[in-house]
Amino acid sequence: MTNLELIAYAEAHAEKHETLPREQIIQLLSIEPESEEWAALGAAARRVAHKLTHDRAYLWGAIGVDYAPCSMNCDFCSLGEKWGIVKQTRAYDEQATLDQVREYAQAGVRWIVLRTTEFYSQDALGDMIRTIRANVPGDYEIGLNIGEFDLAKANWLAACGVNFIYHSLRLGEGRDTRFDPKVRLSTLQAVKDSPLKLVFLVEPVGVEHTNEEIADLALLTAQYGAIVSGSMARIPVPGTPLGVHPQVSDARMAQIIAVIRLACGACIPDICIHPGTQLAMEFGANVTVIETGSIPRDTCCCSGGKWHQFDASRAKELFAKAGYTVYQTAGQAQ
Repeated sequence: MTNLELIAYAEAHAEKHETLPREQIIQLLSIEPESEEWAALGAAARRVAHKLTHDRAYLWGAIGVDYAPCSMNCDFCSLGEKWGIVKQTRAYDEQATLDQVREYAQAGVRWIVLRTTEFYSQDALGDMIRTIRANVPGDYEIGLNIGEFDLAKANWLAACGVNFIYHSLRLGEGRDTRFDPKVRLSTLQAVKDSPLKLVFLVEPVGVEHTNEEIADLALLTAQYGAIVSGSMARIPVPGTPLGVHPQVSDARMAQIIAVIRLACGACIPDICIHPGTQLAMEFGANVTVIETGSIPRDTCCCSGGKWHQFDASRAKELFAKAGYTVYQTAGQAQ
């Protein structure tokens, strides 16, 4: 098939609960950004987003709980202790965390996630989840972005009140990270086998990654039953090994979003872009992220503010320009 024929084929089949074959995903990822075919790809993905989401968009709110050196030393992460970027450690205390969760909930954020470095106490997080549930009412869902764990721990986290886990097999896992890919996959399986829901983005996308690598991870998000897929760009952090490489363009990120939208179809109706851009939303993303606290994609800790001043109001503005309305739950308007 030509590229335009494949785009039409993918759009026609996107409402089915099946993924595109790997070879077709790679072909769509090979389209030249900012070409006429690229524009056609984005338009098709946006039409599919309309059909699958009814133009409902959602916000993801992340709280980086601890700003501390991490011994895993991922080549793209500012928190790696080898890079010497983090000079002083900080952590959100209980009240600050409650205040931020409350702010997100009142702003209409659907998914609120506490993010920690690899070895932060999971038991302490369980206690924190129970405290949040007792003190912050609302229709939000709460999740964790933490280290590795097994099925028993997954079931325990669900019993504590955790709704979902953000976890991924990262691009370059085992090469640009010190993690064993098999261990990462084991944690993904534990989430799948538990009551927890999974959010799994294709990330962190850099100019160093191939279409084949991106296609494989897109398919993996569906294989492990993610409720949200999508993609996150690798942000070049000065002082990290990968910080010397440029950031992927917004046009390329929008293309990746469009391809994941078409590749996963009805299997994963909610597709996330981070950092959020109106272009990616116009190419099919209906979820984006706002962040505070420790940011592994920057050299700072945003205490109280939002990363790059990208807050709920700004995200809603971009979604509105792209033809969406932001809701807090899947069932009713905020």
